Amino acid sequence: MLPGMKTACVLLMVVAWPGAVAVWAQEGAAGVERLVQDAAVKAALAAVTRNEPQIIEEQVRLCEIPAPPFKEMDRGAAYKQAFEALGLKNVRTDAVGNVLGERPGLAARPQLVFSAHLDTVFPEETDVRTSRSGSIIKGPGIGDDCRGLAVVLGVIRAMNDAGVQTPGTITFVGTVGEEGLGDLRGVKHLFGTELKGRVDRFVSVDGTGLGITHIAVGSHRYRVAFKGPGGHSYGAFGIANPVHALGRAIGRIADFQVPREPKTTFNVGRIGGGTSVNSIAFEAWMEVDMRSADAAALTALDANFQKALDVALAEENERWGNRGRLELERTLVGDRPAGRMAASSPIVVTAVSVTRALGLPVTLDEGSTDSNIPINLGIPAVTIDGGGRGEGAHSLGESFDTTNSSQGTARALLLAIALAR
Repeated sequence: MLPGMKTACVLLMVVAWPGAVAVWAQEGAAGVERLVQDAAVKAALAAVTRNEPQIIEEQVRLCEIPAPPFKEMDRGAAYKQAFEALGLKNVRTDAVGNVLGERPGLAARPQLVFSAHLDTVFPEETDVRTSRSGSIIKGPGIGDDCRGLAVVLGVIRAMNDAGVQTPGTITFVGTVGEEGLGDLRGVKHLFGTELKGRVDRFVSVDGTGLGITHIAVGSHRYRVAFKGPGGHSYGAFGIANPVHALGRAIGRIADFQVPREPKTTFNVGRIGGGTSVNSIAFEAWMEVDMRSADAAALTALDANFQKALDVALAEENERWGNRGRLELERTLVGDRPAGRMAASSPIVVTAVSVTRALGLPVTLDEGSTDSNIPINLGIPAVTIDGGGRGEGAHSLGESFDTTNSSQGTARALLLAIALAR
């Protein structure tokens, strides 16, 4: 998850979506206050505090199991074992690598999916060992999303310790492919195949802090390649050059004007190509990321991007009279839909009410997370932070401060219980 923009929260009236109106949606904040007074819930919250050292140990243990992009299998296997040890039912690994386990309620519905993501942004060769000094733990991925994975396990353990029985069923999931070019493949498979038509609510625990992400920042990601015959820099001089065409395209992209509101961004993240300093390249490529929480703004930016590529290609070919004419390949490698859950929607109101009931600060965020998919499908969804305080996400120096981290686990627990009603 990339850091979202923080926005002041205004709690509005509760509005229910079409269809059956759930108890938690009808009761709103008052229902959450009553829930906190339930004896089993009190016992579960006490268990969270008691179990937090073990939750942190699991966070570290999972983080020291590599889970590079598209290779989350080892960490997934460990997570599956944890689900089995906690007594979840129908524990399994699906066709794309998601790990699922069910905690049956009194009925199959409503079904809440409560998840965190298994993968990291770090390549295979990364040293993922952690170190600890006082309350600070350092290690790649320790907050994003080893913290989320540990919190999910902490929620299950606390519910088990207190004997909490929910009216609806909770399916706990460790998803794959949340980061980078994974393109949310895990959660896309959940909603498109594995649990299609069976999910009533969705929560992702992702990262650190206490925010609530209800606005889904969409993104389009492309790999673009200019290709030609290439040749000797002196002997073949005068033919179209893929690197020069790439430069023309990047120059145009750099000059894009985008709206500040809704926030809309673009980035050329990686470039490559060529064989030597004295060769005209036969290929030059780049990877580009474009984002916005507004679908129309993202579509408009994408159109400008396509035009910039076409113009750059034409200019380079025309510059050399179409000698060594270049071709252009563009591949969409990431497509995350934009969307939002209104601040007044029942699931957001419930998340806010749970946060306030525990005396915690409320912040509504926007970001790109697993929740993008259900939000786009019209299924109530939010992403919550996992507590504690993190720094340096997506860097080798990533750190997690465990001070008061049990607050995040407690909030996740109470939200899971509230939404499984």
